[in-house]
Amino acid sequence: MAQSQRSERSQRTTGGILASGGVAFAGVLMLVYGILAILQGISAIAADDVWARVGSYVYEINITGWGWALVVLGAVAAVTGAGILRDSRPARAVGIALAAISVVVQFLLLPYVPVWAVIMIAIDVFVIWALAVYEPSRARL
Repeated sequence: MAQSQRSERSQRTTGGILASGGVAFAGVLMLVYGILAILQGISAIAADDVWARVGSYVYEINITGWGWALVVLGAVAAVTGAGILRDSRPARAVGIALAAISVVVQFLLLPYVPVWAVIMIAIDVFVIWALAVYEPSRARL
């Protein structure tokens, strides 16, 4: 019985360490992504021809509108990333929502950048998991 309790505690501690590292990863990723998204949004607003156009697709995207969306979401992501790094519980909830939105956006971008979209979906799923299971009190064990 003591052996199984130790094994269970070890698994929880390992999961806590992985989640703790995942939360730090998520915070830094959101902060950097937010800043980059703001810059990408500004470039899309400034000149539509900066972005490549790929044939016709069922989901048509207005580049200028997409630029404004990137600026707003980038600002929210940067603030959220900073909050996650400061161990803010509301920031973790917003981070989960942003990662979920990112999964949907990456799905819409599959025809344009398929490999990148799949990579980002996998990263978003990891971020959602890390932010959802992270418990600061257990991570410090």
